[in-house]
Formats: sequence, C-alpha cells, structure tokens
Amino acid sequence: MAYNVNRNSLENHWMPFTDNRGFKANPRLISQASGVYMDNHMGSKVIDGSSGLFCCPAGHCHPKIIEAVHEQMKINTYTSPFGTSHQESFKLADRVSELTPEGLNHVFFVNSGSEAVDTALKITMAYHSAIGENRHRFVSRERAYHGVNMGGVSLSGMVNNRKTFPIVMPGVVMMRHTWTGEELCVKGQPKNGRELANDLHRFVQTYGGQTIAACIVEPVAGSTGTLVPPIGYLERLREICDDNGILLIFDEVITGFGRMGTNFASDKFNVKPDIMTMAKALTNGSMPMGAVCVRDEIYEAVTDNANENAIEFFHGYTYSGHPAACAAGLASLKIYEEEGLFEKANDLSPYFLDCIFSLSDHKLVKDVRGIGLMAGVEMHMDENPGKCGGKLQKDLFWNGLHVKFTGDSGIVAPMFISEKKHIDEIVDKFRNTLDKY
Repeated sequence: MAYNVNRNSLENHWMPFTDNRGFKANPRLISQASGVYMDNHMGSKVIDGSSGLFCCPAGHCHPKIIEAVHEQMKINTYTSPFGTSHQESFKLADRVSELTPEGLNHVFFVNSGSEAVDTALKITMAYHSAIGENRHRFVSRERAYHGVNMGGVSLSGMVNNRKTFPIVMPGVVMMRHTWTGEELCVKGQPKNGRELANDLHRFVQTYGGQTIAACIVEPVAGSTGTLVPPIGYLERLREICDDNGILLIFDEVITGFGRMGTNFASDKFNVKPDIMTMAKALTNGSMPMGAVCVRDEIYEAVTDNANENAIEFFHGYTYSGHPAACAAGLASLKIYEEEGLFEKANDLSPYFLDCIFSLSDHKLVKDVRGIGLMAGVEMHMDENPGKCGGKLQKDLFWNGLHVKFTGDSGIVAPMFISEKKHIDEIVDKFRNTLDKY
C-alpha cells in the first residue's frame, strides 16, 4: 500500500510548529481552560505562563466574550466584506483607533498576524505607487519573526522559518539584531546598541534611500526570545526613515494591547510608526483576527489615487472583519478598559521582572531579558540548537506550566489578570523543572 500506517485518533491532524511524531507518541492535550489555568487530558492543572501564544491577557473563556460572540452569531453569522459590511466592523475600527497613536486612524481587518504583515507590505506598495514613487526594497532584521505567509517568511530573520522555502519575495535586506551577548540579564532596555540602527542608514547609502519602501521591526522582538531594543534604537530608526521618506512599520502582534503596560509598544517607547500590525490580544485570542492601522495620509493617498467608484485597494480576505470576530474584539477591548487590565499589567511588571530575573542564578540559564509583562529565559545550548528548549517545554508542561519556547529561549508572558501568587507559581515551577536536569 502506498499509505500504510497504524492510525490513531490523532494521526490525521498535521499540527503547526510541532514535533508531530513526538507529540502523537505522548500528546499534550488541553481539555478545558478558565482564567490563568488549563486542564490537560490527564486531569492535571497547568498554569498558562505564556497567555496561550501571548493572546489571552484577560484569561481563558472570559464569560463576557463568550456572551458577546453568542449574541452576535444569533443575528448575523457572516457578511461579505467585499462591497458590503456590517455595523460591528465599523464600531471595532473606531474603538481600535482610539487606542492607536494619534494620526493612525484607519484600520484594515484581517484574520491573523501573518495576514496583517502581508497586508502592511501591500499597503506600503500601494502608497508609494499612489504618490508616484518606485520603491521596491524592504528592510527587516536578523532574528525577526513576522508571521508565516510568504511576505512574512521573506522578512523572517529566523533561519528555520525560511530555509525550507527558498522562493521568497525579492528585495529584502536584513539589519543586525540587537542582542550582542555583551550585556546579560538586563531588565528593560540595554544601554548599548543604539548604533545598530545605523544599519538602516548603511542600506540608504548602499542602495539609495529612494529605493527603500519600508523598514519593519518588532519594537520588542518577541518570538525569538524577547529582545528588548537598546535605548535610542527605535528613535534612530524613526529619524533615518523620516530623512529618507521610508515608512516605519511596527509589528505589534505580540506587544500590542497592554503587554508593555501601555496601549502599544509605540507608547512605551514614545516612537510613532507609520503603520502598525496587530492581532492576538485584539480578541483575547478567542476568535481569529488581526488588523493593520495606518497613518491617515497613507489611507488618503491610496483612496484618492483611484478613479471614482473604482476599487482603490485590490486586497482583502473572505473573513475580513467577520461578525463574530468583531464581537469578540469589541468585548475584549471593553474588558481591558473596564477591568483596567493595561494598568494592572503595568503595576505587576516590576514584581514579575524581579521574579523571573531570579532564575538568572541557575547554572542552566544563559540570559534573562524582559520588559513590561514579557520576558525571555535563554538556556545554555545543548549540542544541537533547540534540543534543550524543546525538551524543557515538554517537561514544564508535565510539571504544570505552559511556556512557549523558540529554540532554547522560553518566552514568559503572564496574563494581565495574574496575581503575585500566579507569578510565584510560574517561576517556582520553572526553577523546579530546571533543578531536575
């Protein structure tokens, strides 16, 4: 037989970013979740130390989000977003624009962070075309993660995310990442490294600033293990972009909606981009949704450049602004405001950072980095990169703690509803698991 395998109930699902063979031999299944805890299929509790995938600051299964989605689905389960819409998408766009930096008021809805990045690239191309410029180059960064669609893969600075996919978007150049290894276990922004932003200036001198369409960075590089920008780094990028007509894109899929203790990382670092991508916490992870927010001038240039009654931007997704996702988004943003969750994240940050940095004395820990309510714990590498981290993520789970690992770096991002006792539990279980090695 061409296909002959001993099947089980898990075999047909090809899982994303997973060791499928290892998982199916010893699965880690979640049967239910509530607040900061999940129950695995063996009946044990697991505290969620990474807010799912940095998605759920208000906790799992928030009843107000469930109710809002349920009520919406009773009256409208789908509206075509091409040429028609529904009230909730406009309400959510208004609400999002109240949180974004001043002047970024136009919101394009998508279904994920990956789609948000590809959409941001297309908006950038459309904008420069509308104003009569022929800019064809994008600047990204080593160790960057910008999703898994082909635009994001082209921008990816993480080798495993692109080495299997050789046909990518041309015209992408990479700045150096900001982790030098010279400063270890630094809370907040490193003092040194501002000069690394001058890589963008070198590209201006090498290729000509008029050829560069945009520079895209995560304000805090998240999926690579929480690389916090050096003091003055983002400001220098903004300066170089302004001097050369380059759009600055902040990928705030992880850092947006309170993770830094502010609305967005843009507010934390007081640097305003031209375009922002977002997803994850937009709906508290309860429904797939992402968005791109742009400066008013960008929206107006693209729309004003088209003929009257003609489509201005030939882009969109079948499920853009889905009614249920919009309901989840509106409910989530209301919860964040009414429960003061961004403020709670900001207040909890010093205690969280003190606790997580206490792991830096462990012999297996190479570095700890963190800001806001987000930290990276990097392990000393085994003989193969990622081997230690992959094993540790599994062992942590069976010890009652979920932490997302990329390579040998664990990314700890507690929910905003966490109390100090939950932070203690996360760090204690992390240390106890390390001690077993």
